[in-house]
Amino acid sequence: MVKFSGCYTALVTPMNNNQQVDYEGLRSLVDFQIKEGVRGILAVGTTGESPTLDWNEHSKVIEKVHEYAGNKCLTIAGTGSNSTQETIEGTAHAQDAGVTCVLLVDPYYNGPSSLEIRREYIEPVASRFPDVQVIPYIIPGRTGTQLYPQDLAVLHQQYPNVRCVKEATGDLANMELTRQLCGEDFDILSGDDDKTYAMMTSPDIGASGVISVVSNIAPRAVANMTHYILDGNEEVASRIAQALQPLFSIVTVKTQEQTPFGQVACKARNPLAYKTLMNILGMPSGPCRQPLGRMTRNGLEVVLANVRKVYENNPEILQPIAEYFNVDLKERLYNERYWQGLTYA
Repeated sequence: MVKFSGCYTALVTPMNNNQQVDYEGLRSLVDFQIKEGVRGILAVGTTGESPTLDWNEHSKVIEKVHEYAGNKCLTIAGTGSNSTQETIEGTAHAQDAGVTCVLLVDPYYNGPSSLEIRREYIEPVASRFPDVQVIPYIIPGRTGTQLYPQDLAVLHQQYPNVRCVKEATGDLANMELTRQLCGEDFDILSGDDDKTYAMMTSPDIGASGVISVVSNIAPRAVANMTHYILDGNEEVASRIAQALQPLFSIVTVKTQEQTPFGQVACKARNPLAYKTLMNILGMPSGPCRQPLGRMTRNGLEVVLANVRKVYENNPEILQPIAEYFNVDLKERLYNERYWQGLTYA
């Protein structure tokens, strides 16, 4: 079984303008990630728009990412759903394609208890696919339910292929309990970019890496941050984390928007902000599938302000994009023609 450490990218699924998957763009993104030193790529997670890809597309994207990555980095297949049968079928397809690691998000909307998540969801997959490493993905803010550390510890005790979790509860005490109950031979991966440094440097959590959204555009910097922490150089890692902070802050963008009936809160959730930014930067991205749509102009201004801060203060973070995709970042970040049509009128 894989020992998880370092940076794994939750890869965006690029689309053509007709909202069909752009497989050439996908190949380019995978190549870029490998060139920049990530340890692995998550295919069709939430960032990869798993809710709006049908299962044929879902399986094909996983196949293609694994084909493009080859043996140069690990492919993690996002095969979780709110149907155990669908998850089993998706996992079987991933295994047939040669993938040896899957990510299973807690079942959303139908909201099983932690006991049910363990017994009726994770256990059937872990027992049926003993050669596939199963990573539970705990993100109650998206799913409305949660696999608790106690049930995670039972899974780890009973199944050798459950020895890692993607932790996106935002609850450090929950993470500390996971470490306490699951032991030192269990890997905790951050599911929140902005909490990775704290999770990895906390001796009571001891996270070993991150499944990152930000590494879609800054893979080298995120990978370096994790490696410096693992090597014991927290001072350098802290400087990188601070330099990345503006990018961490735009995974979700919150604004207040005016309607004819008053102001309303607007939350542009992942991957909308990052796909918008990748379009601006000249990377393969394309639109999000409905019901995700476009950013507001206010939201776009938040994205631009933060990425410009990184470009001006730490240009080395974004320079690999300029080199790999042959783009002029200054032109793209300051010329309005590069973001026309990316916002609601």
